Order: sequence, then C-alpha cells, then structure tokens
Amino acid sequence: MSTLRFNAVESAFKKGPVEVEKPAERITDFYGKFVFTESTMARYLSRDVIEAIRAAVERGVGLDRKIADDVASGMQRWAMELGATHYTHWFQPLTDGTAQKHDSFIEYVAGPGEQVIEKFSGKVLAQQEPDASSFPSGGIRSTFEARGYTAWDPSSPAFVVDDTLCIPTIFISYTGESLDMKAPLLKALSAVDKAATAVCRMFDTKVKHVYSYLGWEQEYFLVDEDLFATRPDLVLTGRTLLGHESAKNQQLDDHYFGAIPERVAAFMRDLEFEGYKYGIPLKTRHNEVAPNQFELAPIYGETNLSVDQNLLVMSIMRRIAHRHGFSVLLHEKPFAGINGSGKHNNWSLGTNTGVGLFTPGKNQQENLQFVTFLINALMAVHRHNALLKASIISATNAHRLGANEAPPAIISVFLGKQLTEVLDRMETATSDQAILMDSKKKLSLGIAQIPEVLIDNTDRNRTSPFAFTGNRFEFRAVGSMANCSSAMIVLNAAMADQLNEFKINVDNRINKGESKEKAIFEVLRTYIKLSKSVRFDGNGYSDEWKAEAARRGLDCETCPPRMIKAYASRQSLDMFCRTGVFSQTEIEARNEVKWELYTKKIQIEARVLGDLVMNHVIPTATRYESLLLDNLCKIKQTFSGKQADELSRFDATLVEEISGHVSGIKAEVDQMVEARKVANRIDDTYERALAYFETVLPHFDKIRYHADKLELIVDDEMWSLTKYRELLFIR
Repeated sequence: MSTLRFNAVESAFKKGPVEVEKPAERITDFYGKFVFTESTMARYLSRDVIEAIRAAVERGVGLDRKIADDVASGMQRWAMELGATHYTHWFQPLTDGTAQKHDSFIEYVAGPGEQVIEKFSGKVLAQQEPDASSFPSGGIRSTFEARGYTAWDPSSPAFVVDDTLCIPTIFISYTGESLDMKAPLLKALSAVDKAATAVCRMFDTKVKHVYSYLGWEQEYFLVDEDLFATRPDLVLTGRTLLGHESAKNQQLDDHYFGAIPERVAAFMRDLEFEGYKYGIPLKTRHNEVAPNQFELAPIYGETNLSVDQNLLVMSIMRRIAHRHGFSVLLHEKPFAGINGSGKHNNWSLGTNTGVGLFTPGKNQQENLQFVTFLINALMAVHRHNALLKASIISATNAHRLGANEAPPAIISVFLGKQLTEVLDRMETATSDQAILMDSKKKLSLGIAQIPEVLIDNTDRNRTSPFAFTGNRFEFRAVGSMANCSSAMIVLNAAMADQLNEFKINVDNRINKGESKEKAIFEVLRTYIKLSKSVRFDGNGYSDEWKAEAARRGLDCETCPPRMIKAYASRQSLDMFCRTGVFSQTEIEARNEVKWELYTKKIQIEARVLGDLVMNHVIPTATRYESLLLDNLCKIKQTFSGKQADELSRFDATLVEEISGHVSGIKAEVDQMVEARKVANRIDDTYERALAYFETVLPHFDKIRYHADKLELIVDDEMWSLTKYRELLFIR
C-alpha cells in the first residue's frame, strides 16, 4: 500500500497543465449553445408557441396538447442537430443531487417489419413516470409502490449534455406530494412573487411581478486524482477521516488570491468555456484561503434557473476535473485543521420594472420601499431563526458550522453601522423629527422621508451568517455540497409569509383612518423593535456572542438531528401551510429523510474509519514496532549495562508510544462498533440519528487522535496513507 502512495506521488509530480484550446469564436458567439433558450426557440418554434410558453412561465397558464407537441418537435430538432440521440427528465430528488433516466428518441412505426422513427411527443415532454421506489420519500409511499411522476418545468430551459436532451422537471409521488427540491422551490418563488408584488403596489402600481434572485459562490478543493485514489476515506466519504496536518498549511495566508497554479488555471479555463456553452455566466475565479482550495462564482440570475445552473456546474466540474487529472472535492470539510468550503447564497428581490427591493433608492418614496423590504427581511430571519439554520444543516456541513473559519451555528444579521443607525433612529423618531445621516447628507426621516442610504458604507463582517452587503443579503452558512434550493425555499417562503402579515397590518391601520405612509411607518417601527434581537454586527465567533445570543432567545442548538426538528415546529408548519409551499405530510416526510441521510452518512464514515485504522494504520504501526523491537534485541545482544539502556531508550520509548496508541485505537473502535449496533436497533428515525450523534460520532476524534500521532512516529516509507502535505501541496 505504501508503494501505491509513492507511485501516486511520483505520477502527480510529473503532471503538467492540460492544454485547453481557446475557442475560435468569441464567447458571445457560443454562449448558451447547448441551452434551449428563448432566442434559440425563435428558430424552431412559432411566435404563438413562444408566447404560450411565456404565458405559462409568467402567469401560470396551462399548455394544451397541441402546444406541447409543437414545443417537443422543435426541441427535438434542435437537440438532434447537436448530436442528441436520447432524452431524460432531469430532476432533483431528496439527495442533494440530480437524477435522470435516459430514453432513446426511437419509436416503432406501424406496418410490416421492425421499422423505427425518431419521435418526441408533447406527452413525453410534459410528463414521465420513473421508478420512484429507491428515492427517499420519508414514508410518503411504501417501497413496493414504485410510481412517481416527473413534470416539465418550462421556466427552466432544457439543455443537451453529450448525447442527451435534459429536461428540468419536478418530481412528485403518486398521491401528489413533492419528492424533490424543485417543486417546493417553485411554490416558494410563487408565494414571494405574490406577496412582494402586493406590497410593492403600495408604492408603484406599475409593478406586476417580483422575482427572487440568487448569486452563488462555489468553493471547492482540487486534489490530484492519483493521490485521491490512494485515500479510501476520500473516495467513499468525500473527506479525510485521518491525517495529521501539514507543517505548513494556510497559516501564511499565501494561497489566498495568489497566482493560480498552472494545472488549476487550465482546469478553470476549460470549466468556464464549458459553462458558457450552457449559458452559465461564470464570472469570478480565484484561490481560496486553504491550500488547493478555489472558488468560482457566476453573475446573478433568477433563483430557479440559478439553482439548476449550480447543480449542472457541480456535475461539469467533476467531468472537467477528470480531464485534467484532478478530483474535485465539494465536501464542506475535506481536511481537518484548515478552512472548509461553503456556498454563499447572495439573495435579493427585484421587480419587473427593474427596481432592486434591497437597493437603497434615490428619493423618499424609493427609500421607504427599501426599508420596508429590509425590515421585513429582518423579521423573517428573526421569526424563523431556527428554521433557516435547519435549511442548511447536514452531516457534512455540521463539520464547518461553528468553526472559526465559517459562519457560526447561530443565525444573526449584519447590517453595518449606517443602516443600524437608521433603524435605531426610526425606532424612536416621530414623523416630524429630522435625522442627520452624515455631514454630506442632511435628509429628514419623516413618514415617507427616508434619507438616501450609502451603498457599501461599512466594512463587511465575515463572521456573520446572514449579512447585508449593499443591495442583497449574503447567506454565508450554506454548505458547498448543498442544493441551494433548501435555503432558498425557506428564505423565500418566510419572506412571503412576513410580507403577507405586513400588508394585513398596514391595511388594518389604513382602515382605521391612518394615512398609508403613517401606517407603513408605524408597522415598521414595531417590527424594528421585535427583530432587534437578530441584529448583530460584532464577532460571531466569540464566546461572548454565544452567551449573548442565548440571552436574546436566538436558536443556539448545535446538534444536527435536533436542528432539523425546527422544520416541524408549529411556527414552521403554519408558515409553510399558509404559503402553500409544504403540507404537514411533506414536512414530516422530509424530516424523516434528513434524519435517515444523517444516520447513513455517519454510519458509512464509521465503517470506513474502522477499516482504515484496523487494516491500514495498526498493521503499519505494528510492523514498525516490530522493527524497533528487533533493534532493541540487537542492542541488548551487542551492549550491556548502562550503555545498553542508554542506546535503547529512544526505541523503547517509541515502542511504548506505539503500543499505547494502538491500544487506544482498538478500544475506541470496539466501543464505536458497539455504539453503532445499539443505535441501529432503534426504530425511531430521529432517535436513531440522535444516537449516532451522541454515541457514535464522539469516537471519531478520539480514534483520529491516536492514528495521527502514529503518523508522526511511524517511518514515512512504511506509512500507506497519502499525507496532507502531498494531498494539499502537489498541484
């Protein structure tokens, strides 16, 4: 096994950058080449058909069979011109990934012989019936009941990957419950559109729609694939369960924003060119803080499309990485002792008239609208504090949250000095009081007179999990492996529910005789007071903040199975049901799925860890120990008395240390295995997940401690597992 390690190291050292041929055309000429965009539709579909699709997307108008057939025919012609021979409904089951079943375009034709034609009908485009028996359902359906349905989402364009036309779809059970991430996301987006539009029309009657926007930032590690293959823990779990930190890791901050290594730069170019073909506007690329850690980010997009693009990018990254001899690691914490990876979700709302609702305005009316949406966002985070955390927790992201390089496991909002001052003054101001923003802006804060707010007027707070950054909120706690839908469903649904309540409260005051402006102002003042506990601009990593957050009544839970329970709280259930995003049955089923996934991931890691230490670490350590004992015997045979004792002291000490660590590993593994057996006998899904967290997981660090100490003792030439210095610094 050690030979495999050194062969892999030698192979990795010899690799150079893969040549990436720059496209002959300009990016704008091939951008979106593999996507059935509206501009592409114009070449294959009639204007009436395109208008019907637009009406379905914007107003929810149903598509009749004739329209669906026309769309399918045009889509098939376009896809076949790109080399497609198959099609698939591309959907997002409750696994944080995607799923697809490919079917050929060929169909039998009536008549003698076995003649086939290539055909794609509107019926097949609109709906399919995949076998749903092996997808997580949380008890909604029995395992022997295999029927599930996928249904076309016309708001997300189809695309071609290799030889297959991919059609984004929702996935539902035979009885109509959502079994995926896209269906509830679409419901949440519809809910926030309706609620936000109603509020916007209090300021501008021209507003017909409000759209949710998402800009994700994807962090990831690259590891040479030969080195990756030598680590069973990376292959099977996505993270290293063992490994002593390298003498040099990230402490010099020399990797962050540094020159991109040649092999990596070639990978990035290749990835960007491929992304552009799928209409993914990849904009930013750079080195991240940890060695061999990087980041990419696109230009903002509409949330539903942006989610699909992120899932597609993660798939493309793996394919392109292999082409360049890399394995891409999307796990939130693949290496201990250095930064993990997140996927910051930059969230905003905007109107069909082009107004950003989290963007400070240029006049009094626009700024009143701005603070209205800002304060309602604060209220949504305040009321659904625990639920937002539940939306991003997982067995993998739990390693990152609460660590000092990632957002804390307490959801608070950072606003910055100026906005904090504005809200504090609004809380106590009356309609005729003047507020001075600064020496340059002396604007009065009246009922409808909100002073212009400076964009980027304060430093960013990297410790805040939910930070206002000038014209959007950055939800920094989302994990790098996650489907962004989970966070976006909760955030948009909570905002929709909050805006609905705001509108009711304002209307009630207006009906009692107050002017619209005064009613808005007074409701906002109440909300400022109620949501004050969630505002925090200080160091989110400090112990003082943890104590303060508890005093404020914020959710401070750190146990993932308990965090997940927030989905089924009375407050959460009522909100989801009011907005129509989830039914109680769907929520309860999703919790079952989340607990089951948590248990299985910890279970797999426990098995892999046990295998590594019992079949790799201990045998290697005892072989080295045997060499030391052999040397001790030779010393005793050659020398005597004090001289023998002196010469043998070092080897004897090492033997004693090795024996202690080997015994420690064996004892902890035995206890871990027994704890797993006990946990596996628990029928209740939540209790079983809780048992894995409380009784199985604690053994991981104890086993690792002994194994990592042995790594420092055992002869390097004998150590079989590729070390951190090789995984992180061979580029």
